[in-house]
Amino acid sequence: MFNTNLKAALTHGHVIKNSKIPKMLSWVITIRAITIYPFIIFRDEPDEQTVSHERIHIAQQRELWVIPFYVLYIGHWLINKFRYSDSGPEAYYNIPFEQEAYKNSSNNIYLLDRPKHAWKNYSIDRAL
Repeated sequence: MFNTNLKAALTHGHVIKNSKIPKMLSWVITIRAITIYPFIIFRDEPDEQTVSHERIHIAQQRELWVIPFYVLYIGHWLINKFRYSDSGPEAYYNIPFEQEAYKNSSNNIYLLDRPKHAWKNYSIDRAL
């Protein structure tokens, strides 16, 4: 049973609710939920669409072996910060990882046939 639970958590994420972590990390934008592989951490009660959004990040992190995901994520955010003269929402919403997650978070079967590295199909110039 432990092995099955661990595999599920590593594949789909382990949801933690009512945590102070998202609030503590909300220095650029207000964070309701954050994925720090393999944990999906909510500041309140999770909803299905946001869990789906965060599970897309789990898939992105897994295919990039976790650490490179964070390097690319921060790199895209820094590029966007300078490109849009913005350190808040516009820089965040134009990160390709976020664009993929927001576009597909309401599609409950997206992860079943999601192409590997699908985030590459989203441009930092594309608005949501």
